[in-house]
Amino acid sequence: MVAHAEIRVVHLSGSKINFREPVITNDSRFLLCASGESVKVYSSSSEECVHDLQGHTDLVSGIVRNPSNHLQVYSCSADGTVRLWDFTDGILIKTFIIGYPIYSIYVSENHGGVVFVVVPMANDKSSELFQLVAVHLPLSGDQEVEARELSAVLCDVSPSGAASFGRKGEYIAAVKGLQLEVFFFKKQKSHRFFLKSGNKKGAKNAFTCVSCHPKEDCIATGHEDGKIRLWRNFNQKKEYTYSTLHWHHGAVNTLQFTPEGTNLLSGGIESVLVQWHYTQENQKDFLPRLGGAITHIAVSPDGSLFCTSHSDNKITIIQSCVKVSAIIQGLVKGEGVRTDLTIDPRSKALVLNGKPGHLQFYSLHRDKLLYNLDIVQQEYIHEEGLDQFEVVKAAFDTRGDWLATVEERTQKGSELEINLKLWVYDEQTQSFMLNTTVIAPHEDQITAMCFSPSPETTMLVTISFDGHFKAWLLADHSDTKEGASWSCDFVGGYHHLKPGCCCFSADGSLLAVGFQEVVTVWSPSWELLTTLSQPPGAIRDLCFGRLSCSKYLLGTSTKNQLCCWNLLTCSLEWSTPVDVSLLQADPLSENMAAFCSQSGCSDLFVFKPGEPRPLYSQKALCTGKVQRAVFAPRDQMLESCEEHAQWLNRSQLYFFTQHMDLMTFSTKTEEDRLLASSKRLMVDDSVAVTPFYLLLGKHRQHQEALTNPMAERIQLPQGSIAIKELLYTPAHVLPSASFLCSMFVRSLLISSSSASEEKEPVEEEMESEEEDSEGEAELRDARQDLGGSAAWGPGEELGAPALTKAQERELRRVKHFDHSWLSSVLEC
Repeated sequence: MVAHAEIRVVHLSGSKINFREPVITNDSRFLLCASGESVKVYSSSSEECVHDLQGHTDLVSGIVRNPSNHLQVYSCSADGTVRLWDFTDGILIKTFIIGYPIYSIYVSENHGGVVFVVVPMANDKSSELFQLVAVHLPLSGDQEVEARELSAVLCDVSPSGAASFGRKGEYIAAVKGLQLEVFFFKKQKSHRFFLKSGNKKGAKNAFTCVSCHPKEDCIATGHEDGKIRLWRNFNQKKEYTYSTLHWHHGAVNTLQFTPEGTNLLSGGIESVLVQWHYTQENQKDFLPRLGGAITHIAVSPDGSLFCTSHSDNKITIIQSCVKVSAIIQGLVKGEGVRTDLTIDPRSKALVLNGKPGHLQFYSLHRDKLLYNLDIVQQEYIHEEGLDQFEVVKAAFDTRGDWLATVEERTQKGSELEINLKLWVYDEQTQSFMLNTTVIAPHEDQITAMCFSPSPETTMLVTISFDGHFKAWLLADHSDTKEGASWSCDFVGGYHHLKPGCCCFSADGSLLAVGFQEVVTVWSPSWELLTTLSQPPGAIRDLCFGRLSCSKYLLGTSTKNQLCCWNLLTCSLEWSTPVDVSLLQADPLSENMAAFCSQSGCSDLFVFKPGEPRPLYSQKALCTGKVQRAVFAPRDQMLESCEEHAQWLNRSQLYFFTQHMDLMTFSTKTEEDRLLASSKRLMVDDSVAVTPFYLLLGKHRQHQEALTNPMAERIQLPQGSIAIKELLYTPAHVLPSASFLCSMFVRSLLISSSSASEEKEPVEEEMESEEEDSEGEAELRDARQDLGGSAAWGPGEELGAPALTKAQERELRRVKHFDHSWLSSVLEC
């Protein structure tokens, strides 16, 4: 069965936000970064994701501001397109089809209508040679435009974005290996400068990054030995000079000049932001302890805001190199995931290793880190070769009340240290609190553990290479959980064989433990019910069927066998020769996913144990073996009518590639739903767009539709100076409240000029009962002519309480006052 085009493998949640340099908008309100196949727009003050710009079909490889419009950005992707976005509204404006995979993008104010992109020299993603080309963007009214006019600028460049424009776009500099190349656009020629690979002191001179001074002819380059070189007079190929700055003890990962060129920012593995004074090179400022190694630095156009990307998938927003104002944290992946991927039953968050010694709870639906749980509870020392405790196992019970973790430390010349910790969920703190610590629960490494899904008891089973499995039982299962403690209830084994995996049935009535080549099945009373054997090879994975397939038990072996046993007959139902690296069951359906390794790639098969034909399969899913995967429940069930996509209706399958990319599967139905939900609510042009309307307009339209569906919208008065003063002036410079209140009330009164347009001029009133009654009739007529309460101001609604006679009399008298003095007061 072949893969279907309607299902795509995508980066949806937990993608790298440190993949490319982020972009800060002109007003410093937003920060944009590449995240998988989308562009994330974050608020620089609240850290919240404002927009998720979706449209690319492959990895987004770069973002730049549009020089001709500060409300727009360009993004490029390996899908061969450059897209223009309005990031304030989250709208895709135009798509330029280049036709080649794109790995970086650059723009310059002096080159209007042109973007510079890095593409492979051969139209192939596997190509190792890349070139910088200029793409002329055609002017067209179509949303999708082909941009095939390409002109080569530099050959043999780095795909990771090691290039920079200098002196307002007069030249561009690029580095790769031991070479610095500068291309001058007016002369249409380039100069190349080379460094030796090293010297007697063992220096590593290879270039790592580059940044050009915005106003002077100066190029700053970073190197592997931690040095920074400032190149000058490079327009003369043989008369160039450079000076050297040195503080970093490791490689300089990134460099960035401030917009005025007064300072140079650098970062590296030390996680310290260094600010070098350009005119006084010996003076520098430091902002230390920023987290992981700094990979990118970005500066806002006004120079008021900096941001740094870090190796732990984090972006730090800094105010003028003084203090950290915000932190945007993505999914922390590190060098590898020691724990299995698990789902927290309460928050539906993905739980796995995070910072050293921590578990991270990451919301897949919101694509946001919820919190970190300190498991080891010891200070982590960043020193290479130092043995420290690591979290290697984690498991939840079915209700999410208990969390079990295993941490271990191996020291040279000493025994393995293992701690089993059990955590109880605290409703007050909305987090897990440590309840029990078991030191050395086994004599050897713990290979697997799982909770019993039975509602009658809370039990945890751990298995170890010491040849035993242990059942840990909650001693006091009171409602308050105060004083609850755990104890070992049973220790089991089988012929001194080493167990490798274990699994409970869906109702908790059976426990299967794999002892090398034998599968043992145990009852809740710890009676050995049966043993199942299979062709040679140790059992690698065990999984019970669910729902209608609960009578089946599936297992994989190291001898490339996938076996299915019928527990009713205790016999082998079927087996197939396939190298399954990971077997995962969907907790909400009968479906199972098997990741198979073949020819250096991973294939996927989704099937039901009782059916011979797979529901879905995909060859060459990714390179390398898939070692971690999980089915995550959807927050909203899909209604897919396609048979091959129905296995994704209730749950979504996530998996890690060997490069630590979190991937998942997306259907056309889901993409259409996301596209519909991302459409912005458009405001009707017939309604005045006031600040109050933007907050309450939607609710008010709903109320009007309920009360009077045929009611016509009435134009609200616009241009009130008093309202603008009240809403837009900073509070600390406003006049007194009494003065503002009188201004605001008078602005709501009917002016004499507007009243004269609607009716004939009214004679002056006499203070008599006859004139009062005439005035009341006149006031009622004016209300009817002006459309009721809407004529009295934007603050009142239809059906407002009627004025008293005294108020109407006062209103008529005020109406004839001369208000010309008010304009002079407001202009001050």
